[in-house]
Amino acid sequence: MSSEAKSAKVKSPNIASYDQAAAIVAAYAVQFVRPHALVERVELGRAHGRVLARPLHADRDQPPFARSTRDGFACRALEASAHMPLLIEGAAKAGDAPSGPLSPGAAWEIMTGAPLPAGADAVVMFEHVAVADGQVRLPPPRSVKQGDNVVSQGAQARAGDELLLPGTGIGAAQVALAAACGHAALEVYPRPRVAILSTGDEIVPVRSLPAPGQIRNSNSPMLAAMVVAAGGEPWILPTAPDEARALETALAGAMDADLLIVTGGVSAGKFDLVEPALARMGAKFHFTGVRIQPGKPLVFGEIPRSHGAAREPRGETQALPFFGLPGNPVSSAVTFLLFAALMVRALAGSREPGPRFALARMAAQDGQQEKADAPVRSGAAGKPGLTRFLPAHCDFGVATENLPEVALVPWEGSGDLAAMARSNCFLVVPEDADSLQAGAIVKILFA
Repeated sequence: MSSEAKSAKVKSPNIASYDQAAAIVAAYAVQFVRPHALVERVELGRAHGRVLARPLHADRDQPPFARSTRDGFACRALEASAHMPLLIEGAAKAGDAPSGPLSPGAAWEIMTGAPLPAGADAVVMFEHVAVADGQVRLPPPRSVKQGDNVVSQGAQARAGDELLLPGTGIGAAQVALAAACGHAALEVYPRPRVAILSTGDEIVPVRSLPAPGQIRNSNSPMLAAMVVAAGGEPWILPTAPDEARALETALAGAMDADLLIVTGGVSAGKFDLVEPALARMGAKFHFTGVRIQPGKPLVFGEIPRSHGAAREPRGETQALPFFGLPGNPVSSAVTFLLFAALMVRALAGSREPGPRFALARMAAQDGQQEKADAPVRSGAAGKPGLTRFLPAHCDFGVATENLPEVALVPWEGSGDLAAMARSNCFLVVPEDADSLQAGAIVKILFA
């Protein structure tokens, strides 16, 4: 290692608590969560997972006509509630044009989704009436009120109403709403380009047969999948070796990205060269560690764009934000979910960029053997001073007092990919917690 590489070590480590680090990243990301000039137009069928860039307006009233929500008979509520026989004057099914006006003392057979005839103000359900000789009657003591089993015209929205704001993530419900309003295409923000750089002499390509001491590159494809899920476009760079000049060249080659994610080489070992390389590029470090497990040696900062290709920045920054994630895959996954995913979603224009947490109830978990790097068992002591995020499986189909049950997945530390693949969330153990008891209400992080 050169003397220059040695001397470029970050001199003042800035270790933050989880809450502090989350607040720093959230505050930094705010500058990107705003409308900007870059907009793409995509067909509705390809809009899922994108972020809306322009408001979505109703092109007509929603619903555009008063419609029935039940199969039954459209009527006047006062007449039906008087229990008088009503002449069945006609019938309507979904797709028919509105009919009427409804004659006094009459009813109109109607199917779900069909428009009410003019003059009708309620629908009585088939199973609540008696039908005979072309007449329908609501027997006592049942009654019906105006508006029963009816959605009025414009009850959901009026023509011209703003239905979705810019920054709304587009899922199945938003696609359906856009289709109902006649939008065959939507204007969305472009996906941010996220450079992914794995480092380490031990890393070989996925298709390679690792030699003794080598491992396949699992972090890059894993992080690429997570970037896509967060709304970004992954850009996987060639693996960088543990050599100062090669690493600096690789970092400089990523300057055209919207966000840089480096994995590995961010701890305090002799060959952990990422922070010194970033420092030589003029990086500003917002923190250089977080009191969490796994993932403590996490780095977050920004590099002046003068060190790379010119690029129109998002927001008002002229710098490239970066995360240095730990090399162990579970650590990389946890830190991405907690911090980097927030930045990807912010760069994508999302108004709700934060990680997703929920409450669950701790399941009983007996027979596990406690060890130094093992997950906290029910009733076992936690690791003081660190917020822990432990692989777990939440059974969302089993509710105990309205909460799902979560159980820890046995794991062998932050390199255990098999354990992470068996989990569907991470159990959050606060840094001040000294035990976890079966039945306790706990927080989980969605994977």
